[in-house]
Amino acid sequence: MYDVYLLLIAGCADSTTSNIEHRTSKKMYKLAKRMMDILIASLALIILSPILIPSIIILLFTGEHEVFYFQKRIGYKNKVFNIWKFATMVKDSPNMGTGEITLRNDPRVTKFGKFLRISKINELPQIVNVITGNMSIVGPRPLMEVSFKLYPENVQAVIYNCKPGITGIGSLIFRDEEKIVSEAEDPKAMYVTIYPYKGTLELWYQKKASLYTDIIIVFLTAWSIVFPKNKLTTKFFTDLPVRPF
Repeated sequence: MYDVYLLLIAGCADSTTSNIEHRTSKKMYKLAKRMMDILIASLALIILSPILIPSIIILLFTGEHEVFYFQKRIGYKNKVFNIWKFATMVKDSPNMGTGEITLRNDPRVTKFGKFLRISKINELPQIVNVITGNMSIVGPRPLMEVSFKLYPENVQAVIYNCKPGITGIGSLIFRDEEKIVSEAEDPKAMYVTIYPYKGTLELWYQKKASLYTDIIIVFLTAWSIVFPKNKLTTKFFTDLPVRPF
């Protein structure tokens, strides 16, 4: 009986040690991730300034003469924050046409805005969100509330246990989301169909989250900008949830 008691104590001790190690590892990852965010974001501001500065000047003198667009999004721990983007659409666009869904040739998008959206340059001001700590380089995309509610409830409860990101596994798999939705017979139905699978992808990311995973996602994002039709994502991550459509 005494031997059993000792085994139970040893088991509890091992479990406690394991939990402590897990929490320590998680804290170290969060710290390293934050340091990587600040480093990459700061370098990006410097390296991308030849793109950012001309974009700001062109937006000032064209279209709606608006440079930045601030939109409320769901973020870390489901708290709302303002995301930074370059302005690419006419004012009051959420209350026009297809609302929160933007199609490939959406008439609400300005001429220069179309270029910014296709090249993804419109997303670059989110570097400011990373520096201020609202976002990370890698994580689930922050959504408007109407889109957030398309996730199943179990996904809504946990998807933002990590900070939302400029890029992520969902962004890689659905880099051509605008095209997919635009070409669908019913764009709104396709938009609704995409989100449960996106949620599954982001839950996969949370299980696999590590500096290695983050670095690979950053690399694949850069690679996809240059080679948008590449299939490297599924080659690097062979255990991704199966796409249902």
